[in-house]
Amino acid sequence: MASRKRSSAPAAVAPEGINPKAPCPCGSGRRYKHCHGSGYAPPVTRPFEGLPGEADWVALRELVPAATAKLRTTEGREVTLASVLPGGAPALVRANGEILVGAQLPTSSDDVSRDLGTAVAAALEAPAGAPVEPGPIGGAGSAGPRLQEILDLTAPLEVTVHDSFDFWLEGTEPGAAARAGLRQANEAILPTVRLDGLGAAYWVRPGNERAHLRWVRPEEEDRLLDALARLSAAEQILLGEGTRYAGAFRAHGLVVPVWDLPADTPAEEWIAPATEFQTRLEQALTETAPLTADERRSRAGLLSRQITLR
Repeated sequence: MASRKRSSAPAAVAPEGINPKAPCPCGSGRRYKHCHGSGYAPPVTRPFEGLPGEADWVALRELVPAATAKLRTTEGREVTLASVLPGGAPALVRANGEILVGAQLPTSSDDVSRDLGTAVAAALEAPAGAPVEPGPIGGAGSAGPRLQEILDLTAPLEVTVHDSFDFWLEGTEPGAAARAGLRQANEAILPTVRLDGLGAAYWVRPGNERAHLRWVRPEEEDRLLDALARLSAAEQILLGEGTRYAGAFRAHGLVVPVWDLPADTPAEEWIAPATEFQTRLEQALTETAPLTADERRSRAGLLSRQITLR
């Protein structure tokens, strides 16, 4: 992530009743004087909050190599969201007028939603077949709208995972350089499958020894960790024989638990075990009693294996 530049504006005076050394009321976890009292806004922790399929937005941004999904703007225009576009381009408009926007950008500001919304807005104004020039995206910040302002929030996000980047060149007549770049990109793709009926649950096989299930969860972090701790203490956190709970990472405000799986078991065969786990997790999420001593130890162990990507 690009480094954040401090604003040259003077630090704001703390409103009456707010201790500058106390946690900021915005919930960022920082002291007020280093957050909203510093003269610049903190990073947006959950940039995709409020969008249909928030967990899948996180997955396409951070986890999935080749995937697309249809978007609809508030004006009824169709846009294709791609996990990544050639060269990490923010957007492109084909000769037939089709608009593609890339979720994975080389740089980003403190509000990824505004970065991508800026790219969408620029693409909507670009002529067919012309390069899209969205202006500054990245460390300097984006000036355009947020996704939540420009997209139709009633349209569901339906993800299609591809086994290649061939969709990059659909409807075009690519030259030798473009075909060579496509071959190189395709060689780097890890086999990936979205498990049906389980939200943003993605099976991936990075090698011949192990596969992984990476499951972006929509729940609030503390509530999810309590539920996972209850399952771990009850030895119900695994997905079956030969599996291992590897840990989790945070990305764009959501938690992504990860399981190690045997590589020789096809992705589709994990749908049933993952569905059973989902049932156990939903039950654990309803529990309101304080954690037991064993569950607290399990929670501490889970938390120690958690890292933050964004």
